[in-house]
Amino acid sequence: MTQIESTHQQPPAATVRSRVRIPLTFGDGYRVEAEVLTFHGLTDGAEHLALALGDPQGRTPLVRLHSECLTGDVFGSDRCDCGPQLRESVERIADAGGYLLYLRQEGRGIGLYNKLDAYALQDAGLDTYQANTALGLPEDGRDYTSAAQMLTTLGATTIDLLSNNPDKAAQLADLGIRVTERVPTGVHVSESNIRYLRAKVEHTGHSIPLPRLVG
Repeated sequence: MTQIESTHQQPPAATVRSRVRIPLTFGDGYRVEAEVLTFHGLTDGAEHLALALGDPQGRTPLVRLHSECLTGDVFGSDRCDCGPQLRESVERIADAGGYLLYLRQEGRGIGLYNKLDAYALQDAGLDTYQANTALGLPEDGRDYTSAAQMLTTLGATTIDLLSNNPDKAAQLADLGIRVTERVPTGVHVSESNIRYLRAKVEHTGHSIPLPRLVG
């Protein structure tokens, strides 16, 4: 895929606040150990985490920017693909070596309560982006400056990015992170999330090859 070059200076580096090793176990039985890092000095003041997985020694680290999704990550909601993407990403990064940044950006940055309000509007016929704007909120309010700070602190200023979202790669490049390749995740489609995934493809150019016969 096309390499995305850095175009701006990197933001000020944060500092590591703590490191702790945590064994992770998923519902399907997959287990892996992660080194979880917290930070001082992130520009938005949020409690973002970096999970170091595997060993990237000698290669470009594989990195996933995963926005927090309580409904999908914790409760297994089928309205989005967040939970399956998180599970997939942890294993792929553990195999390749790299980092999963768990970012406190619920609902593409609008927060949990607003996300649930947006769900109600989606049930009335709006898509995920239209619902946000109907609430007077941005379609996607996420800013990845803190993510770039975290990667700079970790020495990961050249990465492969595990993402279907071109905006993540573009923002990181603008913030001084060199994205050598944007690697798509798998397609996690269901009857409950097909409209959501189609909106991401049609509205923001996500690289998700949806099956023609679904939905």
